Amino acid sequence: MLKTHPPLISIIMPCYNAESFLEESVACVFSQSYPNIELIVVDDGSIDQSYSILVELAEEYPALTVIKQPNKGPYPARNLALKQATGELIAFLDADDYWDSNFLEKLYYSLTENNADICYCGWQNVVEDGENGPPYIPPAYEKGDVFRAFLTGCPWPIHAALVKRSIVEKAEGFSTRCFSSMDYDFWIRLSAITQNIILVPEVLAFYRWHNKGQISSIKWRQVLDAWRVRKDFVLANPKLIAHIPPDNLDQLVNDPISQQAYDAFWKRDLVSAQKLFRTMLKENFWNKGDLKYIIPSLLPLPLFKLLVERR
Repeated sequence: MLKTHPPLISIIMPCYNAESFLEESVACVFSQSYPNIELIVVDDGSIDQSYSILVELAEEYPALTVIKQPNKGPYPARNLALKQATGELIAFLDADDYWDSNFLEKLYYSLTENNADICYCGWQNVVEDGENGPPYIPPAYEKGDVFRAFLTGCPWPIHAALVKRSIVEKAEGFSTRCFSSMDYDFWIRLSAITQNIILVPEVLAFYRWHNKGQISSIKWRQVLDAWRVRKDFVLANPKLIAHIPPDNLDQLVNDPISQQAYDAFWKRDLVSAQKLFRTMLKENFWNKGDLKYIIPSLLPLPLFKLLVERR
């Protein structure tokens, strides 16, 4: 049973041109079984009807606060909302995603019962006009090497966790230096502050994949930004990763570049392949067998595409 007066949870929601999904996302917040919540939505300069919808929803839901800013992107929007948050706990939900109705309650219970700082859960990708991804429950990172695991990639999406506000404040919110990997940057920086995390092994968060201007839709940018996040984390936290052998650490940081370069090449995403092969050469993590792919990537993009198509 919940406490008589459970702590306030602040839900942070950036919104940009989300009129198709906004009402459903807001409704899923206010249908949560956890009773003490506030929702802060920052409209990030939407040019559709999102802001008008939010104004109407604020009349329906007294615990909804709506803020409007010029278009700056989701991470400045989240930081602005964080400044307005008053809850002891923080959860993030984008305006096109949604939760199971028990998401907050189950994560709150697990967080408090285990005296944890961050509680996370499983999720599922919901594909518009396509086949949904399989339900996914991440590993119990707390039972292994958190830093080694987090260096392999973003441990969970932004909306699949509940965090103590004090931890978010220590991290000073979201950075904006690696724009397409800021969720990853946020969670890996929080791991340097606390490793006191706990898994709820249930699928309670749902990520809507519709590819309408989503940051993650540009492959090469996402790969290179994630690479920079890993490099920055290693440089900033030498003591935390000192137990990882240098060769293994180098593989964790750099190998995804070559893996994703080849993945992009065989999928004929040649814009991404070219940029990633060039990065391999520039940063000097390649071997002899890579040269037959790297050298053609040095050609102008139209010639690179023409050469690949004729192979």
